[in-house]
Amino acid sequence: MRPQDLLVLRSEGLYCPPGDFFIDPFRPCARAVVTHGHSDHARAGHGDVLATEATVAIMRARLGENAAARFQPAGYGEKIRIGEADVTLHPAGHILGSAQVLLEWRGLRIVFSGDYKREADPTCAAFETVRCHVFVTEATFGLPVFRRPPPGDEIEKLRASLRRSPQRWHIVGAYALGKAQRLIAELRASGDDRPIFLHGAALKLCALYERFGIRFGALELATAQAAKSSAPGLAICPPSALQDRWSQKFGDAVRGMASGWMQVKGRARQRNVELPLILSDHCDWTDLQTTILDTGAEEIWITHGQEDALKRWCELQGVAARPLNLVGYEGEEEGQEQALAGAADA
Repeated sequence: MRPQDLLVLRSEGLYCPPGDFFIDPFRPCARAVVTHGHSDHARAGHGDVLATEATVAIMRARLGENAAARFQPAGYGEKIRIGEADVTLHPAGHILGSAQVLLEWRGLRIVFSGDYKREADPTCAAFETVRCHVFVTEATFGLPVFRRPPPGDEIEKLRASLRRSPQRWHIVGAYALGKAQRLIAELRASGDDRPIFLHGAALKLCALYERFGIRFGALELATAQAAKSSAPGLAICPPSALQDRWSQKFGDAVRGMASGWMQVKGRARQRNVELPLILSDHCDWTDLQTTILDTGAEEIWITHGQEDALKRWCELQGVAARPLNLVGYEGEEEGQEQALAGAADA
């Protein structure tokens, strides 16, 4: 029995022959298991979709009620038989509702991790290590240079800037799904309870998070009137909005961005970011290594990111590894965020 008998790469994405379904397929298919609600993993047009309840809600909110013909919500740890394969969703720690997919068939265990992180996050269930024979991992930040500071340090950097420049608005770019909510929750956990102003794209998704018990405190829509009548404070928007007309209402604002890529100084300069905040919803190099070893996997498949570096490290540990060279899981980059910004410009 080979791992390829349980999970194989097709043009639509990764396919499970014993269950006759795809995981996070790139194109519409009859049956899909979806790991989380980001648009590079959750697409419209499938027949049956199995996902966590939160991911189902996110897909409906972002893609419409008819994003799939039928949704089947599943709880973490709930084993579901599909065809001849058993499927269990486990927390991935990436965003609200994100899941790893454990496939079991004839004693073989493969875990497809989707996107994941091991840092504590107040807005989603903590990552859970799942022992397996094959672990399918991302490698978004799969280079030794990516070793991130504690999130609390970056939150204090933002709070210090707010104290230092109380006469200037601070507008921080953060992806509307996941990053914006985490930034708010981390601020609240640090003791900051001032009102936070949000671009419409993020405000809608915060309301969805609150349906699942995540509390954010005082949030307000960042309108031009609010920017004029309120004392300068913090406004959060999609990254693309930092450079468009939406940001002009805040005058001479401190521009920040919350992203793991802010560790790369050239990216911060390119975006004209005065306040880079290194806050990521993916594993850094150290956590990728820790996770691979913790799973006890005999073989590692790498879906996207810095595949070569992680493959080489695995081989040095005596663990077989191979890149899948998948194109399509690059994350919610500017094109997708621009679409959100245009649809919900405040």
